[in-house]
Amino acid sequence: MNPFPIVLTASAAACAGIGAWGAVAASSELFGPTVRHTSSARKIALTFDDGPNPAVTPRLLELFDRHSVRATFFLIGKFARVCPDLVREISARGHLLGNHTNTHANLFFKLSGGIHDELARCQDAVATATGAAPPRWVRPPYGYRNPLLDGEVRRAGMQGVVMWSRMATDWTLQPPEKLIRRLACVARPGGSQGDILVLHDGDHRALGGDRGHVVAALEHWLPRWRDAGIEFVTIESSAVSGPLGAQRP
Repeated sequence: MNPFPIVLTASAAACAGIGAWGAVAASSELFGPTVRHTSSARKIALTFDDGPNPAVTPRLLELFDRHSVRATFFLIGKFARVCPDLVREISARGHLLGNHTNTHANLFFKLSGGIHDELARCQDAVATATGAAPPRWVRPPYGYRNPLLDGEVRRAGMQGVVMWSRMATDWTLQPPEKLIRRLACVARPGGSQGDILVLHDGDHRALGGDRGHVVAALEHWLPRWRDAGIEFVTIESSAVSGPLGAQRP
């Protein structure tokens, strides 16, 4: 029996498995460095994907004003063009704007030109809305990356790719109590780094998505996290890359 086909098949399967892990896993840096922690266990970065959403984002902004919270919003370019006033308001209230591509594309399947177009069109939409510099940070939709993404991010003049340490699984409609229970794991004592938490203020499929459960869960947790001594930071103010926690410039 010839063992080489078996060895080659096993090797191909192993390579495919490593590639899949590198493309999807939040902890992977196979395709370039990422940010997934804050610099201190007492600091949380609340991050929001798929907005701006006129049905939910203004409610979050009011809630954050009440609790002196600063957050990071990764915006979809096509929605930013429809809601430029809301984009300006997010920025004016002291929150950080990030790039979540123009159409919420799965970048794993994109070549360099496609990645460039998705990033550039979102950059333009946000910069046009605010009249300021475009975002410095990108979060790839679904967290999917490929080996070409890091180079395109750098060529676009952005600082880097932001992943996460906690995923709230809040993108489906659900009772607020369910999300409240799930967020109980955030900001627990221990470790030298803090959580970057992924939440959603929008629905990438259409404007106006119902994310009321997210607002309700944060209404519950924000004062409790504050009472526990937690500081809320943006990615820009407290970004730490990778599993070793090397501070990014």
